[in-house]
Amino acid sequence: MSSKKKTILKPGQSPASAPGFLRRLAALIYDLFLLIALLFLATALLLPFTTGEAVSVQQLLIYRIYLLVISFFFYGWFWTHGGQTLGLRAWKIKVLTFDQKTINWYQALLRFATAIVSWSFFGLGFLWILMDKDQRSWYDHLSKTALFFDPQKK
Repeated sequence: MSSKKKTILKPGQSPASAPGFLRRLAALIYDLFLLIALLFLATALLLPFTTGEAVSVQQLLIYRIYLLVISFFFYGWFWTHGGQTLGLRAWKIKVLTFDQKTINWYQALLRFATAIVSWSFFGLGFLWILMDKDQRSWYDHLSKTALFFDPQKK
């Protein structure tokens, strides 16, 4: 006798349906807190190289690029290894390709870069979810990725 549990999803939560705006926003905020903590740690790791001083004006560009690279690897690693950051996992959603396969590093880079552009337009790329028939943001469309409910989670 098998002890497999049948996954029961609420209406609108089939793996093919898109998570709603508030769920996506909650996952985004959750991940933002984790990213900020990681960036604090990444900055602390630089302190021995700056003799404990703040980043100088001459180092500011390199410092910003360093934080951007750390941020990309934070998201990219999670997206390419299971499709879930901790925020996405908490809200039971995954980043996958349109045909629901794990994304590759190129798609992760494209998603990350276009998300930055999208948010720089006052979040219009994210708010696009409210108007799009498939509830996809600009960076979903441009990277050919989307968020789906995780059928493995209760």
